[in-house]
Amino acid sequence: MEKIKLNETPVRTSRNFNINNIKLENVKMPEEYKEFRNAEIISNEKISEEVSSINLTYGLSQDLSKQVQENANQKIRVEINKNSNQETNINFEFDSKNSDLIENIEICANENSKGTIIIKYLSEDDIECYHNGILRVEAKNNSNINIILVNLMNTKSQNFMAIQNNLDDNAKVNYTIIDFGGKNSITNYYSNILGENADNRLDTIYLGKENQLFDLNYIGELRGAKSNIDIEVQGALKDTAKKHFKGTIDFKKGCKKATGNENEACMLLSDTAKSLALPMLLCSEEDVEGNHSSSAGKIGEKELFYIMSRGFELKEAMKLMVRAKFNKILENVQNEELKEMLLKEIDKKLD
Repeated sequence: MEKIKLNETPVRTSRNFNINNIKLENVKMPEEYKEFRNAEIISNEKISEEVSSINLTYGLSQDLSKQVQENANQKIRVEINKNSNQETNINFEFDSKNSDLIENIEICANENSKGTIIIKYLSEDDIECYHNGILRVEAKNNSNINIILVNLMNTKSQNFMAIQNNLDDNAKVNYTIIDFGGKNSITNYYSNILGENADNRLDTIYLGKENQLFDLNYIGELRGAKSNIDIEVQGALKDTAKKHFKGTIDFKKGCKKATGNENEACMLLSDTAKSLALPMLLCSEEDVEGNHSSSAGKIGEKELFYIMSRGFELKEAMKLMVRAKFNKILENVQNEELKEMLLKEIDKKLD
């Protein structure tokens, strides 16, 4: 496939913004679909391969969705039951014999259930990897689910991820996405917030170097009365890295007294890094509250001077400031071993 168009915004904007979609050239797709053997699941929950074949409302593209539905080499269904409150770890490690991962993951959080799911993608530095995944979450009444996605693939690889959530009454779904890897890292996130008092929080960190490209398309549709969505994105770019952020909060008919907030901030660590952002609020209901903001800029010279006057070199001062921006979201990661891994990765990417 020579050129693909992905990640359409739910509402078209002016072509001059160059953000309605992303077009990628020379993406190497798998020619054959081999078994992916480097997958590890650590869980006390019910695990099976019986995933549903439901079409995504948005997704990255029809072709990529079809690839997962027809050729997935990993199918994982996690069923979380009442009184469980366990941590499930799903680890994918790419190497020369396991370089193509096409996975279909389904998480069903039953009524009054609670749990944490950590999904990690790791790769060796010297191979080109391909990842195309779909993650679907069904959060039933009064469920409370924390999901942590960690992308630490190398900068030669392709990373495509489509996420879809359905939230029933009083369901609470919290995401923490750590997006550091991939030559192209393209994410489509959609939440269908159906239930009354349903709550969805999405916290994301991205960190780009060299010629990495991040394209984040986050969509929340609120339908339940008194429902809520909060989107917080913090990022940093160095070298010639690029980021596109598209955040859409849509207040649908029936969501009276719903609230939605989105904030995206990008630290530019070089003169050649580029950031584009398009936060949008759509509304067809009364008595709702929505807020959005976006910012991008270089690290303040005064702040850098202050830190360097305390004996730190420029590179170390920049690391401290990036960490300070990321710390609030990193606090969501309760697993200390994982948190330490992420802090080391931040330092490594900023060297």
